[in-house]
Amino acid sequence: MSISPRKITKQVLIGNVKVGGGAPIVVQSMTNTDTADVSSTVNQIIELATAGSELVRITVNSEEAAKAVAEIRNQLDRKGCDVPLIGDFHFNGHKLLEKYPDCAEALSKYRINPGNVGRGKSRDPQFQQMIEFACRYNKPVRIGVNGGSLDQSVLTRLLDENRNKPNPEELPAITREAIIISALESAAKAEELGLGKDKIILSCKISNVQELISIYQELSKRCDYALHLGLTEAGMGSKGIVSSSAALSVLMQQGIGDTIRISLTPEPGSARTQEVIVAQEILQTMGFRSFTPLVISCPGCGRTTSDYFQKLALEIQTYLRESMPVWRNQYPGVETMEVAVMGCVVNGPGESKNANIGISLPGTGESPVAPVYEDGVKTVTLKGDRIAEEFQEIVQRYIESHYSA
Repeated sequence: MSISPRKITKQVLIGNVKVGGGAPIVVQSMTNTDTADVSSTVNQIIELATAGSELVRITVNSEEAAKAVAEIRNQLDRKGCDVPLIGDFHFNGHKLLEKYPDCAEALSKYRINPGNVGRGKSRDPQFQQMIEFACRYNKPVRIGVNGGSLDQSVLTRLLDENRNKPNPEELPAITREAIIISALESAAKAEELGLGKDKIILSCKISNVQELISIYQELSKRCDYALHLGLTEAGMGSKGIVSSSAALSVLMQQGIGDTIRISLTPEPGSARTQEVIVAQEILQTMGFRSFTPLVISCPGCGRTTSDYFQKLALEIQTYLRESMPVWRNQYPGVETMEVAVMGCVVNGPGESKNANIGISLPGTGESPVAPVYEDGVKTVTLKGDRIAEEFQEIVQRYIESHYSA
């Protein structure tokens, strides 16, 4: 199946990162530290940026958090981390931006939720204030509608209209429409207040995969704003990875989406950077971008009763990913490389020949040797107790000889 051409949306500049307008799909993530804790937040932002997050969102929910934002930006700059920061505002953003202009200036983008920007009569004035701050400081805005915090006035209006139809629609269809309408009407209001289309990104995020796909397909038809993709709450572990992969891959295959976030629930003690790695792997396996050399390895079977090839595949994959922060500038193009670590003679030589560099390890009962292939040609056969170390050295030499700037 071919990939549909990307829908060309309005391009938005967030700090030094281009979003939309045909630019590569951008990976973003969000901290889960207390933003008022400057040291912890700075450290996590650097971890996320080093892992490959090109935009990082931080919670700005209190005066303490708003006070901290400028210092967070200053410390990042001093440490050489120029990743743009996005301020995540709910309920009181208008007050915080007014009271803390340094916060308003330090952020590269504001995130507004139409369902949480105000209630009743206060909604429009508070939304207007947020947009006016964006105009004053020349900042783009993501208008992010969430199914769990949908503006109830929009839903109520559509339900009332639906009752008068000859053939009323079901509630799920009305809810989908309310999410889309909330985003589009808020964007139109922002434009009326002076915010240009090149300063607006939309998102309409819910947790149901099929509903999300339907919403974004319709939203994409009705506007040319840049679009941010992601499930609101993807979940934990494999469930979250599978849900996000299923939803986002379908949409990107259809040419929809300019930025993505994988909203994984972190497992206890796990790194926050996992969501960045998953986002990159989705984009790379779909063929949209390359971030780190891909390791091709077999799943194992009765021919591979030893776990040696599994350990080697993990070691090589870890080595490649951990080296990428340095290699990005030192070895341009290395992110497109493929490394095969195969477990037996059935597919081992063939996959190794097809990769840039590959090794075919001996399976159960096979001769205890491991041929290595570089660009389809067997260059050496490894044997003995240092196969893993020797192969890693060969990979390093291959990278130095083929990708040096």
